[in-house]
Amino acid sequence: MRRDVAVIAAVAAGGAAGAAARYGLGVAWPDPVGSGFPWTTFAINVVGCLAIGALVAGLEPLTAPHHLLRPLLGTGFLGGFTTLSTSSDQARALIVAGRWYLAGAYLAGTVVSALIAVSLGTMAVRTRWRRP
Repeated sequence: MRRDVAVIAAVAAGGAAGAAARYGLGVAWPDPVGSGFPWTTFAINVVGCLAIGALVAGLEPLTAPHHLLRPLLGTGFLGGFTTLSTSSDQARALIVAGRWYLAGAYLAGTVVSALIAVSLGTMAVRTRWRRP
């Protein structure tokens, strides 16, 4: 039970930090609502996916990583940093504004770019681990 509390606390702390980082970037570079491509949210999601791939690959070769690393950084921070719900709401706003083609490009571009980013993050770390 005590370990469960530590994991929940790690996820909560990481999630709060990740959400705060995402919010800060959104304030610094606000996305247009319903009128243009939401570049900030797109970039946040792609960078977050790159980091998730790198994190998972970086933890693989470790024989005994701390049991809170993945919950804190993966589920918590990067889960709080990336945001499917905001992407969906931004796509909805584009559709309501009659820019359905941009909404479709945004959603498809997000999914494809996120998958590529996870793969690149994983490959980059795995390649680095193999080097002497």
